Amino acid sequence: MNVIEVNNLRKEFVSKKKRVKENGKTSLFKKDKVIKRAVDDISFCVNEGEALAFIGPNGAGKSTTIKMLTGILYPTSGSVKVMGLDPSKDRIKLSYQIGTVFGQKEQLWVHLSAMDNFKFFGAIYDIRKEKLEKRIKELADLFEVNEFINQPVKSLSLGQRMKCEMIASLIHEPKVLFFDEPTIGLDPIAKETLRKLIKKINKELNTTIIFTSHDVGDIEEVCKRVIIINDGKIVLDDSMKNLKYHYLNKKIIEVNMKNNIKIEKTAGVQVIKSKDTLYKIEADLNQTTMADVMKLFNPDDIQDITISSTPLEEIIKDIYKRREHE
Repeated sequence: MNVIEVNNLRKEFVSKKKRVKENGKTSLFKKDKVIKRAVDDISFCVNEGEALAFIGPNGAGKSTTIKMLTGILYPTSGSVKVMGLDPSKDRIKLSYQIGTVFGQKEQLWVHLSAMDNFKFFGAIYDIRKEKLEKRIKELADLFEVNEFINQPVKSLSLGQRMKCEMIASLIHEPKVLFFDEPTIGLDPIAKETLRKLIKKINKELNTTIIFTSHDVGDIEEVCKRVIIINDGKIVLDDSMKNLKYHYLNKKIIEVNMKNNIKIEKTAGVQVIKSKDTLYKIEADLNQTTMADVMKLFNPDDIQDITISSTPLEEIIKDIYKRREHE
């Protein structure tokens, strides 16, 4: 069953700029209309219980698309159906079916306790007292927030607050949950905890997940399908398994050693930068393993090491390059 259906969706923004005269000077009074197409005739469907990564660089059109899916923006043309509803016409009805979690935008009242916030959201969604108490208990146990549920939100750590943000979004049992950069600013431990909780929501509650993030680790951990959008168009719609094999198979390793070393030539390993005791290498995990890569360094001589995935922008460039050669 499709819970989201998008057909030939387009969104244009109209602005005005001062007209340039033939002599190169700008007109004081006359302006030209400028049309910016943020989303350009995209189509896709999302199945019930699916975990979808909807990603792209800044300005790609992903946030605009999400805003149309949730009814915040109206499409210029095309159609959107979420849970059988048109978000632009049935936004209030749709609000009972969906939830949102924003990493950079709080929805909780920071001076209230987490518990009071949950009760407040329960009242908004007209949930009966007995049912609400049961729902809060279930979610509090699931997210392990009982120790701080009665503390003011402003006193919580970022990781604790994000757990409470997720509970607030799940109070009314939404069928679809939109995540926008939920792990931004979190430390590695809190980030991993949140990823596991999102997977748990998807698996145990069968909640459909739409996930946007610039952190490749997020989408690798949480999602099974990925749509990449760039310049308002979908450039890739594939399984996470295929994306990992073709585009996420490279890792960047930056190492600071105590002394200069010579890195032996190894299949799948390319030295990108070498300066003094700093080394930056790229490892193709289709040709080698991280265990073999680490054998290139004496662990006793390592002062610092960072392992990261290929940046999303580089992945998109790689996709375009491969398509040009097909």
